[in-house]
Amino acid sequence: MILDRIVTQPVIETERFDLRPLRRSDAGLISHWAGDARVARMTTSIPHPLPPGAIEAFVERAMAADRDEHVWAIDGTRDQGPELMGVISLKPLDEDGAEVGYWVAPLFWNTGMASAALEALVRENPMGDRTLFASVFQDNPASARVLSHCGFEYLGDAESYSVARGALVPTWTYSRKL
Repeated sequence: MILDRIVTQPVIETERFDLRPLRRSDAGLISHWAGDARVARMTTSIPHPLPPGAIEAFVERAMAADRDEHVWAIDGTRDQGPELMGVISLKPLDEDGAEVGYWVAPLFWNTGMASAALEALVRENPMGDRTLFASVFQDNPASARVLSHCGFEYLGDAESYSVARGALVPTWTYSRKL
């Protein structure tokens, strides 16, 4: 029996859910939700359709000791919910800042889940960052509202490549001082 490697990422508790490091058993639910075109199209990095092994490789990278991104599952079992309702991540940019990324399964859209997860991550500031950055596609105003609700300030417009769309997409960029 191969045991999952212990990671040093903290578990962040809220009343409704926990943000916890990914584990191999998350791959099925991540594949299910991230494989939804509505989710993939609002991210820069999730391809659609998902190629075989993509999610398993993502989970392995997230669990690696030398990972370049810290990824948490939004786990609802605390409140009798599903084990995985979405993911949220921090990707270090330099010694003082990180980029936030998140997606929530469509079943949990418009429930405050994304805002609550981002608020918990900001409150705990697990990596000790001084500034967080985030960008959202301009055709995703719900994600922009999440950032504004959580105290992020609009910085300007830019573009990012979306793998699912196969194109550059206009974005809004935000930051939050901690």
